[in-house]
Amino acid sequence: MAIQNERTLAGRSVDPIGLGCMNLSWAYGDPPPHEDKVRLLNEALDLGYNHLDTANIYGLGKNEELLADAVMHRRDEFLLASKTGIVVDGKRRGIDCSPEAIAESLDASLARLKTDHIDLFYMHRLDRNTPIADSVGAMARAIEAGKIGAYGVSEWSSAHIREAHDVHPMAAVQTEMSLWTRNVELGVLETTRELGIALVPFSPVARGALGGELKDPQSLAEKDLRRSMPRFDGINWPENLAMIERFDDLAAEAGVEPAQLALAWVLAQGDHVHAIPGTTSIEHMRENFAASSLEIATDVLTRAGAIINEQTVKGHRYSEAMRQSIDTEDYPA
Repeated sequence: MAIQNERTLAGRSVDPIGLGCMNLSWAYGDPPPHEDKVRLLNEALDLGYNHLDTANIYGLGKNEELLADAVMHRRDEFLLASKTGIVVDGKRRGIDCSPEAIAESLDASLARLKTDHIDLFYMHRLDRNTPIADSVGAMARAIEAGKIGAYGVSEWSSAHIREAHDVHPMAAVQTEMSLWTRNVELGVLETTRELGIALVPFSPVARGALGGELKDPQSLAEKDLRRSMPRFDGINWPENLAMIERFDDLAAEAGVEPAQLALAWVLAQGDHVHAIPGTTSIEHMRENFAASSLEIATDVLTRAGAIINEQTVKGHRYSEAMRQSIDTEDYPA
């Protein structure tokens, strides 16, 4: 199966493989040295990446500052996406998508990014204390002011996506989606297709589990976010690893890297689907980008989906505490 080389996102034609920038600053252990991050981002643009995804929460603003330092001199070469809504301010933690908070956060992101325009600005989570119409109204005013080109949401349910889209057309929905995280199949995948909204899966390589290298989560850095996720714990990981090894064998049989097979499967779920794998490795960055130009037989993708799916994976994608902020439809425990 050949992948469509260009897909529409926020009114622009972009490669279906974008670059998730989070782990250059936060979440998966210690970030690489600054000069290595700058090199990776510039080599990504040289290679043809034209969609970079960041957020105000990634490293508490440090990821946005990194993009400003590394690639903002090449601003016209890529679609810039960022996010707002998750609040971590000392002891103050939660979700705030009130109009005032959105406006303040947007201005702060623009300042950190050293730009006057963000192409796609997401509400990172659903704020259950603010009417959706009020939050979307703030986004619409930001569009009218020229500060953002379009808005999106992250980890929202189908019903709330429709409610927001009725207030002002939505450009994109970002949510976790991979062979082993299929929550979108409970509604969001079809809703976005029906409404003409781009679907932008994060963690399409299953947080590195399908990258062909992670064999022992105990080797992860102490502060690595995956250590708190049930699928990587001592109970569930042995069974998941056995499943992953079968998947790795399938990728080898197909003559591709495991991450490339994982990405091809994600992109095959619809012409409106994008993917934003993240990495700190230039080699992996190159392999990921090549996935959109590979021709992988449909039967191989079908076999991959039969090996890894919501029925075969063990453990929930998030800890119980993290699940509280997620609005996306969920499978029964």
